[in-house]
Amino acid sequence: MDYEKIYEEIKANELFGRYISLQHVEPLLTRLDSFGELTILGKSVLRQNIYGLKMGSGKTKILVWSQMHGNESTTTKALFDLFNFLVTDSPEQQKLLSFFTFQFIPILNPDGARAYTRVNANEIDLNRDAQDQTQPESMVLRKVYDDFKPDYCYNMHDQRTIFGVADTGKPATVSFLAPAFNVERHHNEVRRKAIRVINGMNAVLQLHIPGQVGRFDDSFNINCVGDTFQFLGTPTILFEAGHYAGDYNREITRKYIFIALLSGFTAIYENVIVDNEIEYYVNIPQNNPNFFDFVYKNIKINYDSSEIITNFAAQYREELVNNTINFNAFIVKIGDLHDCFGHHEFDGGFARYSDLYGGVPKPDQKADFFLNSGLEFLNGKLVTRA
Repeated sequence: MDYEKIYEEIKANELFGRYISLQHVEPLLTRLDSFGELTILGKSVLRQNIYGLKMGSGKTKILVWSQMHGNESTTTKALFDLFNFLVTDSPEQQKLLSFFTFQFIPILNPDGARAYTRVNANEIDLNRDAQDQTQPESMVLRKVYDDFKPDYCYNMHDQRTIFGVADTGKPATVSFLAPAFNVERHHNEVRRKAIRVINGMNAVLQLHIPGQVGRFDDSFNINCVGDTFQFLGTPTILFEAGHYAGDYNREITRKYIFIALLSGFTAIYENVIVDNEIEYYVNIPQNNPNFFDFVYKNIKINYDSSEIITNFAAQYREELVNNTINFNAFIVKIGDLHDCFGHHEFDGGFARYSDLYGGVPKPDQKADFFLNSGLEFLNGKLVTRA
């Protein structure tokens, strides 16, 4: 299957960038009503609609939800790319809709999506509310789960730019997890089913982004939704959309999430099984928080009345201003960075540091500074003058 070609033909160009809210997707959902069953599943804390879209008529049922964390929108964009594919008239589309019944929840946390926050309007992390179900959004998801009785669950997320693939120096562009169902992290048949799908997706993604697929930490937490559903006997897969070089809007990453989804569905209906499936899965390198957005090496600073050579790193903070996400770089670490990588790296060659704040880099300080009084860095980036 030519995934790249398919994607270019069906991409939902109406959705772009990191800020995706209910207001962006409602018109698209309305158009999809004639191709599936669009319903209002419930209301958020602030009484926004939580939509469900059911498509297909097959026996194998898949429950998919996105933006449980409101500021994690990449997988939502990929779902609308998938919806565009599912309404095409092609043999692959027909096969999927005859084999599967999909229940999608495109934005579970519309209040968090509008405010661009991880939590909901009550400042609760919905992915820690699986047991108590104190929030209306949590209750909506659990009711859909109980009523729909899925054969698989897809728990869709974004992860920060800090994650790399082990110690390879490559970003974790896509990461997966078959959550544990107990503290001992055993592998029963339920978890193995999730692993088989992940293995199928990983095999395809390695052809497109070799070495950029990671495996998320599988420590057990029954308060997390994925762990709960796995514990209840439903194979559950966690998706994490991460960073691709230069792709802060996650427009490239969304393509690989779409490819993962489509290849994973294929793995299920073709019943793809590899030998030593658990070994294959655990050999996917684990995520490692060893990246910064900016790393500056071999910088000369005045420290305690002495000149020293040091390194420092800066990280973007994503801030919502007038419905636009601003990426503002702040210094986060000074000193030994030998085991860290930067999405942008600059070797100062022992250049002298100066700034307008206090003369030395400090945590939580804006990444605006000078090297040798001639090189100017604004918001982390070297300024080039015409």
